[in-house]
Amino acid sequence: MKLVHAATAPDQLMAEMWCELLKNEGIPAMLEPRDAVSFLGLSYAPCRILVPEDHLEEAREILRQLQEGEGGAEEEDKC
Repeated sequence: MKLVHAATAPDQLMAEMWCELLKNEGIPAMLEPRDAVSFLGLSYAPCRILVPEDHLEEAREILRQLQEGEGGAEEEDKC
């Protein structure tokens, strides 16, 4: 199983949430090990999410929909 880069989250906390979302959708996902610095606590640096190559398009679509939904909620809050 070859893992490929699906997305880059702004920080480790968000990356962990995105991985959990993908796992709940049946897509194996993990953080790029070099991006997560667990012995120092959470990393505030961008973290890459890896998924199996055969799930790449589905994972990207799920994360795209999530990000569009978050943007829509922010627009509603501004009104």
